[in-house]
Amino acid sequence: MVWYDAEVRQLEDKIATLPLATDRVIFYGSSSMRLWSTLSQDFPQINSLNLGFGGSTLAACAWFFERLIVPANPKSIVFYAGDNDLGDGRHPEEVYLFFCAFAEKLRNTLPDVPLAFLSIKISPARWNIAQEIRQANELICGELAKNTNYQYIDMTSPLLGSNGRPRQEFFERDGLHLSPAGYRAWQQQLIREARIF
Repeated sequence: MVWYDAEVRQLEDKIATLPLATDRVIFYGSSSMRLWSTLSQDFPQINSLNLGFGGSTLAACAWFFERLIVPANPKSIVFYAGDNDLGDGRHPEEVYLFFCAFAEKLRNTLPDVPLAFLSIKISPARWNIAQEIRQANELICGELAKNTNYQYIDMTSPLLGSNGRPRQEFFERDGLHLSPAGYRAWQQQLIREARIF
């Protein structure tokens, strides 16, 4: 986890300078969160805070929970991770267990904080592991269903075409990260589906 420490320390410094708030919606996770540069404009009705850090895995998000989520004092959490774990060759069952570790920390430390988990996206760059992504999403969705305070939001389908493959216009040239159009699709899906705003 040393790989992430410099960026995590920057986020800790950012949190430390924030005014006290009880209405903060934390957007947490990997670079799909970190690169959402229009987040505050896309959701002007909420007090959002972006705590995404680049290249992070679901395992890393669970590891840094106490350093980032707890001091930010969230009203609710929007969470996206798992993409990089699977890209690194982790099995869907492992990603599910990493999610369970995160969810256990949330239940034990912040039991009243609602969670919206954004499904792991299928991207052109990771089309070869589309089945593994679907399996991980299914396992995590089943776990989320056990807690009425938690919600699974399908952010995968809005990025797919009628042929079931990811639409190129929703992704940057690398075929992995979302384009502005991709973030608009996510924004619209969150506005439609999220219960935690």
